Amino acid sequence: MKEDWLIGIDLGGSKTEVILLDHHSNEHFRQRLPTPRNDYPGTLETIAELVSEAERHAGYQGLSVGVGIPGSVSRLTGRVKNGNSTWLNGQPMADDLARLLDRPVTLTNDANCLALSEATDGAGVGHEVVFAAILGTGCGAGISVNRRPLTGPNGVAGEWGHNPLPWTPDEELHARPCFCGRNGCNETFLSGTGMALTHRLLWGETATTHAIVTAAREGQKQARETLNQYLDQLARGLAAVINVVDPDIIVLGGGMSNVAAIYEALPQRLRHHVFGGECDTPVVRATHGDSSGVRGAAWLGGTGS
Repeated sequence: MKEDWLIGIDLGGSKTEVILLDHHSNEHFRQRLPTPRNDYPGTLETIAELVSEAERHAGYQGLSVGVGIPGSVSRLTGRVKNGNSTWLNGQPMADDLARLLDRPVTLTNDANCLALSEATDGAGVGHEVVFAAILGTGCGAGISVNRRPLTGPNGVAGEWGHNPLPWTPDEELHARPCFCGRNGCNETFLSGTGMALTHRLLWGETATTHAIVTAAREGQKQARETLNQYLDQLARGLAAVINVVDPDIIVLGGGMSNVAAIYEALPQRLRHHVFGGECDTPVVRATHGDSSGVRGAAWLGGTGS
């Protein structure tokens, strides 16, 4: 039946991906195309092409479509804001896609899609409040409550990446300018780029995150200190979330989520920073990995949230 199929779109800065899911979490089709950078009409056409291919595979037209974007949608204007794919900002993307595809289209932040995916059929199943963070080239987060994304009246619920890292001296914050125009955002510490910056500031040495983590695992002293600082910074950043939201579970995605030391070190470090000195919040890796965003977009379209 037509109602059994869900289409999700994950719009990234370099690639755009489509998935065709059924309501039993089974994947039936997936395809990627390059994202036309700095080309808003081209971006819309790419999404339309991917939706058409998914519907051709399903044998149905007019399927629900959810789209995860690297930004948020203003409730006041209905236009995209805060997008690091800057050619989307200020555009009435939901309305434009609805006209192009001839159906309602639901948009939300890509981190909200991660949270929704993991709450629906991933690591957050059975938990009411799921906080999901993307620790990749950048740093973002989303919140799912009862398997629905929490966006808030300003469309910025879960925008954890652009809060300053807590309990950090001013001089450390000002050493890390952020693309958003402020200094010392969580993103400038807790992303993979942030860890590489920590290493350079500590040792005057440029190295990739992968190289730092590998060297730390092999016992190299400077790399171990860089990783140790990253783990404490991550604990401080997540402790602030727990102090405000107190989610049932924290799910991590993005490249840094594959660092095994995070899951070994966080439990004790969180207890040190969370108010009251107690914390048993599970911190786990996303079940669906890089697929969580596009899967969450499909679930989003199905709920119309």
